[in-house]
Amino acid sequence: MKSSEHISILFAASEAAPFAKEGGLGDVVGALPKYLAAMGHDVRVVLPRYYSVDREKYGLRLLPFVLTVPMGIIGHQYCGVYEGVLPGSEVPIYFLEHEGYYGRAGLYQEHGEGYLDNDNRFVFLSKAALELCKALDFKPDVIHSHDWHTGIIPALLNTSYLHDRYVGDAASLLTLHNMQHQGNFYPGLMEVLDVGWKHFNFLELEKDDQVNLLKGGLTHATLLNTVSQGYAHEIQTAEFGWGLEGVVRERAGDLYGILNGVDYQEWNPETDSMIATPYTPTTVTEGKAACKRDLQASLGLPQRPDVPLLGVVSRMVKQKGTDILAAAIHRILEMDVQFVIVGNGEPWAHFYFGDIAAMYPEKFACYIGYNEALAHKVEAGADFFVMPSAFEPCGLNQMYSLAYGTPPIVRATGGLEDSVENFNEATLTGTGFKFWNHNATALFDTVGWAVYTYFNNPEGLAALRQNGMAQRFTWEDAAVKYDRLYRLAIRRRRGAEYYRNRFE
Repeated sequence: MKSSEHISILFAASEAAPFAKEGGLGDVVGALPKYLAAMGHDVRVVLPRYYSVDREKYGLRLLPFVLTVPMGIIGHQYCGVYEGVLPGSEVPIYFLEHEGYYGRAGLYQEHGEGYLDNDNRFVFLSKAALELCKALDFKPDVIHSHDWHTGIIPALLNTSYLHDRYVGDAASLLTLHNMQHQGNFYPGLMEVLDVGWKHFNFLELEKDDQVNLLKGGLTHATLLNTVSQGYAHEIQTAEFGWGLEGVVRERAGDLYGILNGVDYQEWNPETDSMIATPYTPTTVTEGKAACKRDLQASLGLPQRPDVPLLGVVSRMVKQKGTDILAAAIHRILEMDVQFVIVGNGEPWAHFYFGDIAAMYPEKFACYIGYNEALAHKVEAGADFFVMPSAFEPCGLNQMYSLAYGTPPIVRATGGLEDSVENFNEATLTGTGFKFWNHNATALFDTVGWAVYTYFNNPEGLAALRQNGMAQRFTWEDAAVKYDRLYRLAIRRRRGAEYYRNRFE
């Protein structure tokens, strides 16, 4: 295949910003297809029509057919299909209208409990995505699956859809956004998948006597990738592989890391309408001072220009390091600092940090919930941005922070390791502060280093700001790398009978 040839790509996913998003998966599916389409490719996206997707708001059009989806022992099920476009593009996005599966308040859960039929909901999504190609007369060269929700698609392509004239020749790419969640379900799901019980074995779909949908994808996908090179290495270890590290190591030669991009139209301090004062690298000192005053006022803190203000915008969960931040926060607040947190998550964290705010009203402020404008204010107004993640496949907030001249304090894991360079006081190089041990002491010590730099090394702080603002992590660069990966996958699929008969 020539590098100049345009290819057809189907994205099948459970999230896509701005329609439905709970994490980085939604950011990728909402952005990457637009940049691939700008390269000339025929890109389509398929997504459930959750209740949160407003048909009128997004101008969705009901297509004149009903999709028939084979669900094994359940029988055939049906759904309508709405068509729209990804905002800011002409990329078609198709929404599966099935009220029984998707007409609910949440994407995956409510009140902290996953839906009991998540197995059928996302097997339906995966099969419907393939059936949709027939209805649209669309023959994808490659199908791009994401996480466990559509991770079974590569297995379907190698089994029950192997000889399908629309998708049977399609290569598959499975992107791993978070290995912790794998889609583990009871063995009877094999009867719904309807690919044959012979595939329920420890080399394919079986793990711990359950069907593991992600393992099926890991085993069957033509190629695999993660959203950073660091995470691609980490998931081959017991600490980060969540029991599937051996499977990943078996496919290590087919595994790639591609760092996510940033939407610099939205996250740009020069044009950001949500912050008090726009600024550039040449006006960063004055601009951040004004934004700091505004952030302090917005969250009820004293407007002190003489102390470092540390910020967090995050889900309050263990993955994000909320537990070690909770263990370190009292010691951090013994320093002459201010600290702000914006986010929500586990209930204990809401109460814990609410109590901290009551104990230290001059130093600590907490906003429970997500507020887009406030998130922008934190990126612009904080002096340092704190991300003590236990693991972070890619992470975007550290990239936003760099763009806003706000040096990040990060645990060196996954995408944080890849995108942040540790500060070198001797050469004034680097973009932030890193620590490796995931514990409260390491976090406290690294915050202390940043606070020391603020008070005692103004030249170093200025260099960190300039170095960070010079960084660029663009979707254009990511799209070029995905383009190469798609072409490699297509050559693999078409050029070797191995991929066509390995699992028959």
